[in-house]
Amino acid sequence: MKVAFHAPLPPARTGVADYAAALLAALRRHGSVEDCARDADVALYHLGNNQLHGEIYRRALAHPGVVVLHDAVLHHFLMGSLDRDAYIDEFVYNYGEWHRAQAEDLWRGRANSGFDRRYFDYPMLKRIAERSRAVVVHNPAAARMVRERAPGTAVVEIPHLFAPPELPPGWEAIRMRQNLGVRGHEFLFGVFGYLRESKRLWAVLRAFQRLRQARPDARLLIAGPFVSSDLERAAAPLLGGPGIVRLPYLAERDFWRAAGAVDACINLRYPAAGETSGIAIRLMGVGKPVLLTDGEENSRYPAGACLRIERGVAEEDSLRYNMFLLTSRKECAGEIGLRASGHIVERHQAVEIAKQYWETLCAYRH
Repeated sequence: MKVAFHAPLPPARTGVADYAAALLAALRRHGSVEDCARDADVALYHLGNNQLHGEIYRRALAHPGVVVLHDAVLHHFLMGSLDRDAYIDEFVYNYGEWHRAQAEDLWRGRANSGFDRRYFDYPMLKRIAERSRAVVVHNPAAARMVRERAPGTAVVEIPHLFAPPELPPGWEAIRMRQNLGVRGHEFLFGVFGYLRESKRLWAVLRAFQRLRQARPDARLLIAGPFVSSDLERAAAPLLGGPGIVRLPYLAERDFWRAAGAVDACINLRYPAAGETSGIAIRLMGVGKPVLLTDGEENSRYPAGACLRIERGVAEEDSLRYNMFLLTSRKECAGEIGLRASGHIVERHQAVEIAKQYWETLCAYRH
């Protein structure tokens, strides 16, 4: 069997590209898999919620195959790729003519789409789901969203892949802490990846400020680019606070140096887009405790393998409490990290994930 593989690949600065490269290598152990092949038995299309996937989305509609939804909410992708009239027509296709006025209202307010819950409540995935032979998702929330919007679509849940990295030697992590001005006894939290409203950065910064009053040995690393200059300007006053260190986009080896340097990772998502965080999988895979938003997207992780942060009004208090727990009982952080790595090794290893993909592709080929 020959598979046509459609995905952004490195050096594209996206987690989907890193994921796709690891999956491509693992799939090739099973058979012929070629990037954008034309004469294949089945095509595998990777879709996410940004414009890197524009051409892949159009190909997936024109030549149906198996689609991987890295984000189950495609609303922002479609809003960014369609003009006003086409966006409204697409919204009507998804939700019916009686929603046309709502579509017009959402288009006018699109500047708020990064944090307004309404844009996450309407995933706009009906067309691609109905057109595809099968849809692969990584968690129960995404599976539910596809089934609700396209009941006749075959949905396959495959855990997010973890490819064990070639970790830098331990001394490089120590050197990075030194370069960041973090002393050996201090507890360093890390926030990684593209910084957008849904990463809950303001809640993280407020909780950290409160934590520092009781634990002045706590430090916070914010690593990654902002998705907009407006957001960066708004965050600037808080980012200059005591105990906070800042890094820009990190290339692969620098990412793993920073991952080794932190004692715990904060990886919140709200509103969620049905995504499984590749950063969370990576940090858990190397034994770091990760603080995650409590929700259906993260429900497959067993108790004790991560720290779950409440959503809504209790979010900041829940986050501060769990951060205080980790800084007060560092042995607890180590135990959670061990459980996390054990779970990732058991359920997310590339060899097993590639096998599940291959079986799915075989089932839905021509």
